[in-house]
Amino acid sequence: MRTQVTIIGAGPAGLMLGHLLHLQGIEAIILETRSRDYIEQRVRAGVLEQGTVDLLNETGLGERMAK
Repeated sequence: MRTQVTIIGAGPAGLMLGHLLHLQGIEAIILETRSRDYIEQRVRAGVLEQGTVDLLNETGLGERMAK
């Protein structure tokens, strides 16, 4: 497998970076040592700053957050 970018860590920053690269047509793979279930069930970001909220909305990821 070949990719342009490898991101280490599937936390909020790694996932956002992967999404932003995807929007620009850049292939990326995200590597994480924990299981998918662990990642999806763990709360990692308790407070979001306004700039982060704006970025989530601008990139199409804010719908669930708004609910």
